[in-house]
Amino acid sequence: MRKVPPEAFHHAVRSESKSSSADSPTTAAAQASAASSESAPADRAARRAVTVFPILVLAAGAAGLSTPGTFSGWAPNVPYLLGVIMFCMGLTMTPQDFSGVIKRPWAVALGLIAHYVIMPGLGWLIANALGLSPQLAAGVILVGCAPSGTASNVVTYLARGDVALSVSVATVSTVLAPLVTPPLTLLLAGEFLPVDAGSMVTDILKTVLLPVLAGLVVRLFAGRYLHRVLGLLPWLSAVTIGVIVAVVVAASADAIKSAAALVLLAVVLHNGLGLALGYGAGKVARLGAPASRAMAFEVGMQNSGLAASLAAAHFSPLAALPAAVFSVWHNVSGALVAAWMSYRARRRPAA
Repeated sequence: MRKVPPEAFHHAVRSESKSSSADSPTTAAAQASAASSESAPADRAARRAVTVFPILVLAAGAAGLSTPGTFSGWAPNVPYLLGVIMFCMGLTMTPQDFSGVIKRPWAVALGLIAHYVIMPGLGWLIANALGLSPQLAAGVILVGCAPSGTASNVVTYLARGDVALSVSVATVSTVLAPLVTPPLTLLLAGEFLPVDAGSMVTDILKTVLLPVLAGLVVRLFAGRYLHRVLGLLPWLSAVTIGVIVAVVVAASADAIKSAAALVLLAVVLHNGLGLALGYGAGKVARLGAPASRAMAFEVGMQNSGLAASLAAAHFSPLAALPAAVFSVWHNVSGALVAAWMSYRARRRPAA
């Protein structure tokens, strides 16, 4: 699910971008050194985020499973909770987040195409290969059709990947979601369940795009007043995501016992193959190692909060279960893969 990266993390990204565009090697080295010292707090914050967030979501899922009655009647609030998360995301955005699209349109376009081709296609293949029920199949496919999540930005940073590319792909994929996610879901999941693509477009506009734009506008016109609270936004988002997971799990508590293993297998395959194929796409396109690492996470990590909200609203609580499981697993796997990539990058900087 979508989690907002800290403001300090955005500052570190911009510092790195500036150092990479310096004219002289001496200046670049000096700026890189300064960026490294300035980004140390961001690094620690990012590590805390990818460590604490899965634990929080696991606890929320356990609460929903053990005491489903506590969350009965909360399902209609899920779209509003998602809106809160997306508004927080908008508050952390600046026009610089869109500058990468202009600077490297080819790389961003490749990331978007890979994301919206690989993950939806994998969702359809896995649903058919595992013989999932129509509800679970539609849920897995819907996860694949969702835009990428900003947790991918933090994980890319930890993996020593191209963070600027990661931010650009995540931002544009979110903006394009109302135009891409519904028709893809209709095309691939329509054979399992009826899909009202028009209604889905409206829901994405209301719960994703409008809150993001509202947050961005508030940031542009009142950014100086928000400085003291921006550090709290990641934790507000994390808690809100935890509530969404608890609600989704509680609504499917009875079905989880019989379907949990199969759903987990589908999610692990979906995420793992997405990470591998995303990295491979970057390598085939010769984008370089840092950009290939970014591609891995932009393809393999999804906005499963949106998928859970749409599944609960348009299909059933059971269809939202793959998104709830994905929200936990992709953060765990992302952190592990990032640690491995970072280790390899330190051992072989030119790789």
